[in-house]
Amino acid sequence: MKTKIGMIGLAIALSFALAGCGGNSQGKQEGDADAVMTTGNPAIDGLSTEISQNPNDPELYAERGRLFYENDGFDEAIRDLNKALSMDSTNVEYLHLLADVYLDYFQSRRALKTMERAAELYPERIPTLLKLSEFQQLLKQHEESMKTINRILTLDPQNAEAYFMFGMNFKERGDTVRAINSFQKAVELDSELADGWINLGQLYAAIGDPLALRYFDNAIRVAPDNIYALHARADYLSDIGKLPEAIEMYRRISRVDPQYEEAYFNSGLIYMDMDSIEQARQQFDIAIETSPTHIRAYYYRGLAQEMLGNAAAAKKDYEQALRLAPNYEKAQEGLERVKKAG
Repeated sequence: MKTKIGMIGLAIALSFALAGCGGNSQGKQEGDADAVMTTGNPAIDGLSTEISQNPNDPELYAERGRLFYENDGFDEAIRDLNKALSMDSTNVEYLHLLADVYLDYFQSRRALKTMERAAELYPERIPTLLKLSEFQQLLKQHEESMKTINRILTLDPQNAEAYFMFGMNFKERGDTVRAINSFQKAVELDSELADGWINLGQLYAAIGDPLALRYFDNAIRVAPDNIYALHARADYLSDIGKLPEAIEMYRRISRVDPQYEEAYFNSGLIYMDMDSIEQARQQFDIAIETSPTHIRAYYYRGLAQEMLGNAAAAKKDYEQALRLAPNYEKAQEGLERVKKAG
């Protein structure tokens, strides 16, 4: 994964993609990782030139693979990393990166097998065991994940991230009490573990305990620009009816990351709840500008347009939502309404 262990939610995709980052799109034969590539990306093209001059240097392939991965060139990244591993088969960093590529490319079994291989090579390397436990947890292999965590605690009984991973497993299994205990132990051992505070806040919010806000505040204290911490706090404020405060938190998120479309979208939903329909429409506009395939933003902008009496604009938005998601029932119902009204 492109995020470190424990990161909540998905990493934001980069705003550009390489031309033809699929299978054989770079003007080379399948599996020919040595070929000089021309992608239009100066960093990648520079590495391709270096590789043509130093074809036995695994670091060059690994670095090019990393760059392809960062630009969503998954097939190319996999080829380059496998090439690097063919020259240096025990390099743990190559294995970690290859596992991340597989996972983000929806090849989760290969990702897990790659991390299992890394753990076999380095059975006492804690970062490798932590990553393996995370992959096992993501694949809902909770018993295996907890066995791996116990291996970590045998090596390091005070490892905060191991307790964090216990918490993630218990949380997914619906064992709230043990999840809370595990996350509390994690933040006791490492008070800078923002994800631990976030999860505590979410669990306390779920049981209606106002201590949730304190935990979200702790997360923001240790990581002021952590989008997930800010978003979790904004969601909580919205849930407890503090709508203006929630909107201000979403504004803060937008200042930290103007490309985070969910801040605009959620602000729009809150404005809808406040009957500020024109302001809601404006927020949905920005969400769609930021993410042109945001299905729900099209639907809710259509709803706002319908409520503002702009039937033609509402119809266009409902139709766009349905182009992106043909079975979206609310959009189908909205489209029928504006057609009947017209």
